[in-house]
Amino acid sequence: MKPLKDLAGQTIVYGLPSIVGRFLSYLLVPIYTYTFVPTEYGKITFLYAYVSFINILLTYGMETSLFNFSRLEENKKNVYSTILLSVISTSIVFIAAMGVFSERVAGWMHLPEHPEYIIWLALILSIDAICAIPFAKLRQLNKARRFATIKTLNIVIYILSNLFFIILCPAICKHPDSVWYSLIKPVYDPNIGIGYILISNLVASAATLLMLFPDMISAGIGFDSVLWKRMMPYAMPLVFAGLAGMVNETLDRVLLQYLLPKDVSWQQGGIYSACYKISIIITMFVQAFKYAAEPYFFATSKDKDFMKTYADIMKYFIIGCLVIFLGTMLNISWLKYFVGKNYWSGLQVVPILLMANLCLGVFYTLSIWYKLGNKTLYGAYLTIIGAIITIALNIYWIPKIGYIGCAWATLICYATVMVLSYFMSRKQLPVKYDFFHIGIYFALSLILYFLSTRITLNSRMLELLINNGLILIFIAFVYFLEKPQFKFNKFVK
Repeated sequence: MKPLKDLAGQTIVYGLPSIVGRFLSYLLVPIYTYTFVPTEYGKITFLYAYVSFINILLTYGMETSLFNFSRLEENKKNVYSTILLSVISTSIVFIAAMGVFSERVAGWMHLPEHPEYIIWLALILSIDAICAIPFAKLRQLNKARRFATIKTLNIVIYILSNLFFIILCPAICKHPDSVWYSLIKPVYDPNIGIGYILISNLVASAATLLMLFPDMISAGIGFDSVLWKRMMPYAMPLVFAGLAGMVNETLDRVLLQYLLPKDVSWQQGGIYSACYKISIIITMFVQAFKYAAEPYFFATSKDKDFMKTYADIMKYFIIGCLVIFLGTMLNISWLKYFVGKNYWSGLQVVPILLMANLCLGVFYTLSIWYKLGNKTLYGAYLTIIGAIITIALNIYWIPKIGYIGCAWATLICYATVMVLSYFMSRKQLPVKYDFFHIGIYFALSLILYFLSTRITLNSRMLELLINNGLILIFIAFVYFLEKPQFKFNKFVK
């Protein structure tokens, strides 16, 4: 049990900064949506839709290559230095290219008035790509605490920078006779506006690079060209699989800008992105579950009762997602204040996206079949199928129904790959899932949700009490059905 506990403990340490960071960034959304109009917010979310794609290109599978070739090569320092110098070199080339062509790229991205955004984003992406390698080295060396500390500080710096530039500085500028005004004047320009989100990110990324500098120096300056040529064929398939996955997650926000008229595209992008954040509640649960469950499945895959335990975990995971779905939708009357009133027209996408992320979570949980069987190529196939569905449906629907089409395309994509993964897994991992109870819970949750939409009372408080009473009915119903077979000690030993 000790290796399992060690693995689970390290997984929590590695995963916690990411989960907490996403949650804290999530809390910045009210600041953005109450400060900036949808048109302005749409520009930044459009830029950040590209971030995940370019991150994959700038790291080009080198993190995984570090793990693999460090296992195969005796000279691990040579592996580390070769990979680090490779990523540094390509990042410098990327920064130079964006510096030269920033105006042309800004025009291509429908932001001709802001070429500085392109330069700032290039610096952020390049620094993050370089930092990814020493972060991977820390994971390889099991230096979980240092990894978590630096990740956490990055988040804190990003949050504080946002609060400084977006909240504090504008407040001080309203009082030019204040002693603080002369202090912030050299570092703050109100004309930059929403661009300070990028600047805050750049400050946090630069600070992270400084914190990781000692780890980078330890790599030395050796570059093994023969080893590098062996790495590239291993790394390139990872790039294609990663890009296909990002198509499913973020391409819709990019396509909105190219498939809608310019007079509405930024507004629709901003509204969709803000309301998408409300559905991320379930995504955070999925991510936390994934960090904990994946090592557990690998460690217990040879246990005689693994199939039964895996089926039970899948069922309870779905129950948890359904509770979050109901908790969000039956409290949307006050959760909507999480975003500004200018964004409320997009709230209709929230239930669609919640269900989409539930399907994605089930897909992640199902993915253990091809990971245990060393058939990860099937994972790439499924991701590519999802990407094709995403692109086709968005191209068809966005010109017709705007961001509503994005939401439905996301749901159909994730539901399709989830179902395909299940049928493909039956031969490799023939798990007998409790479809009867899972189906009942799905049906009940949808019935309760649609019932809540028919409840209209003059008293907001009474309406909320009734809606949350419906959630309790769901939980009580689940407890009633699961109590006879729910053995908590099965999962906590």
